[in-house]
Amino acid sequence: MNSSTPSDGQRHGIQSLEPRSVQASQSQMAEVVLPNDANPLGNLLGGRLMHMIDIAGAMAAHRHSHSHVVTASMDHIDFREPVHIGDLLILKSSVNRAFNTSMEVGVKCWVENYISGTTRHIASAYLTFVAVDKHGKHKIVPPVLPETEEEKRRYEDAGRRRDLRKWEIGSRLKGKE
Repeated sequence: MNSSTPSDGQRHGIQSLEPRSVQASQSQMAEVVLPNDANPLGNLLGGRLMHMIDIAGAMAAHRHSHSHVVTASMDHIDFREPVHIGDLLILKSSVNRAFNTSMEVGVKCWVENYISGTTRHIASAYLTFVAVDKHGKHKIVPPVLPETEEEKRRYEDAGRRRDLRKWEIGSRLKGKE
């Protein structure tokens, strides 16, 4: 029987609330864009890209929380350039910050031209995932331990985005009264 150990030294199935590095959550997936993924102009459908962003984000959230996760929101996405049939799409994700039971995950999407060896940044998104047990009950997640200057900046930015989301929700609720 093969027993694998995650990079943070914890055994599968044992939940630890020790802080985890951003690096421990980093995930990457790649996919060639096929005709079934594209519109009549040969460009990747935006909804298909959003689906792949959700999967890439969930991978990072799973790795950080060692738990099932559900998507709570995708509150920001920028489509910077079109993606064409035949392009190699690369999605990179990591947890920016963990709160009580939720995590903000950043996903960056790149297109690699495997002939020329060049890459283009084509989209970015922020998603919030909530850790849940097998019954759907929220679970507490470990904090993120940012190490590099970039990780520290993203950690602080995630806190500001969370405050803004809470303010927007409160404003919408007040408007319904």
